[in-house]
Amino acid sequence: MGLLNIEDLTVEFPSRRQLFTAVDKANLTIEPGEIHGLVGESGAGKSTIGAAIMGLLERPGRIAGGTIRFRGEAISGLDAEAMQGLRGKKISMIFQDPLTSLNPLFTVRQQLVETIREHLDLSREQSNARAVELIDRVGIPDPENRVDQYPHQFSGGMRQRVVIALALCSEPDVIIADEPTTALDVSIQAQILDLIKELAVERQVGVILITHDMGVIADTTDNVTVMYQGEVMESGPTAQVLGQPNHPYTKSLIAAVPRPTRKLHRFPQLSYGGRSTTFEIEDLARNWPKSEHNTDEPLIKVEGLTKVFGKGPSIFRPNRKPFTAVDQISFDIKPGEVFGLVGESGSGKSTVARMISGIYQVNGGSVHYEGKDVTSGPNGLPDDFRKQIQMIFQDPFSSLNPRMRVDQIIAEPARHHGLLSGQDLKDRVNELLDRVGLGAEAGLKYPHEFSGGQRQRISIARALSTQPKFLICDEPTSALDVSIQAQILNILKDLQEFLGLTMLFISHDLPVVRQMCDRVGVLRHGKLLEVADTEQLFSNPQHEYTAELLELMPRLEGVSDEYLDEVAVG
Repeated sequence: MGLLNIEDLTVEFPSRRQLFTAVDKANLTIEPGEIHGLVGESGAGKSTIGAAIMGLLERPGRIAGGTIRFRGEAISGLDAEAMQGLRGKKISMIFQDPLTSLNPLFTVRQQLVETIREHLDLSREQSNARAVELIDRVGIPDPENRVDQYPHQFSGGMRQRVVIALALCSEPDVIIADEPTTALDVSIQAQILDLIKELAVERQVGVILITHDMGVIADTTDNVTVMYQGEVMESGPTAQVLGQPNHPYTKSLIAAVPRPTRKLHRFPQLSYGGRSTTFEIEDLARNWPKSEHNTDEPLIKVEGLTKVFGKGPSIFRPNRKPFTAVDQISFDIKPGEVFGLVGESGSGKSTVARMISGIYQVNGGSVHYEGKDVTSGPNGLPDDFRKQIQMIFQDPFSSLNPRMRVDQIIAEPARHHGLLSGQDLKDRVNELLDRVGLGAEAGLKYPHEFSGGQRQRISIARALSTQPKFLICDEPTSALDVSIQAQILNILKDLQEFLGLTMLFISHDLPVVRQMCDRVGVLRHGKLLEVADTEQLFSNPQHEYTAELLELMPRLEGVSDEYLDEVAVG
């Protein structure tokens, strides 16, 4: 009997129309000190298992069969009061979205101290000291001061570290980590994963690590379970499952993982279960206006770009100091090139993108488009430039208006710029929906009716509606599982190849950057440290910080390469 045993677990979500089985007779055993990975694409049932263990299934979800045991005692049938005594103290959970886990009205210190005093017999003074210690342990700089800040004052990666500190407060026996490193760059990811491994070894904590990052699975876990549509496809030691997989779905997942040591022209397309993943870019290219580029001149030229947030002390914030997010950086992007920007959270990557696109005002320097300074006008970016530039954001759900139908969302940029109207606009929207593999009928639905990968396809269709020359991709795949990520990356590769689009590609995922980019710039603390051809950067970095990032990159050692040439499986 292990520390945590799941036996034939079945979770159902009944509705008026049908009974949806989210988890179907799953079995899982977690031993003390073991890190057990749960992998599979969106909707596989991974997070549902975590919620069932914690007693946090959303109604009308229910455990319809099987048993969950903690230290031999069944906990799957406990009432709310009994689960309250177990949840947090003995079994903690690190949630994927830190904003839903943190109270915006309380400082980090208040939330940590409250949790510590709830579960541990410590005085307020001891609890305060432990709160600062935990903030320091998860790698947040200046912990004595930052512990008194509110969640909105932290970046996404920083908030995730606060959530991890909350999960560690009570010194639990089991930690369920649901995508704990999705929003983190490689340096912080390595630090958090080292902390999890340290807890497993020193305190014999059992860890369930739910993730779509196969590099994290390969480098961190002892055992792994692969799930698909609620069922367990394969389970066993990580080295065996990733090195010599038996099930065709496991093979397909491994084939879709970006390799840190080699560049692929295209990712093998998953077809397990008969799902279509086609993107008909060739047909779209026939109707795309051919732009004449002078390849000797850059399409985008950034010179001395600077962004400062805050204007110093005020009545309400006397200690506020100006913060320089981007500090005099310069680079250019050639026509038809994919230029990558990498760096840790807070390095200024997204700020650069927002200045180029006109979302943020520029405090210093300039952006030139086709030789023309587009930042010097009194009203921001000129309209003729705005038509030529579009942006794909990290979170497709928050960037899509939930009150608008998909066809309205895709049509909005073209309508705003007066490019098309009436039947012509409707035809373009339907064509784009067809080309991104959703079909014209998807236009009558709303964003919440689609998965994360489908919503990102909608974002791509919207970005293409003005037939732009320049596309900014700000972490476009960070929230997607590896199979959907492979589809989206192939779409972006096709856009660049067939349409000749120029792209700025921002990511903290170095293997993805290697697959996508022609050249790469490395940012840290708002300064551009190095720019080089991608393969040169990965094989021979010049700056010590670049070398450090590459050293921390998951190596995928022991992961099979045998299936990279398989286009369809199952």
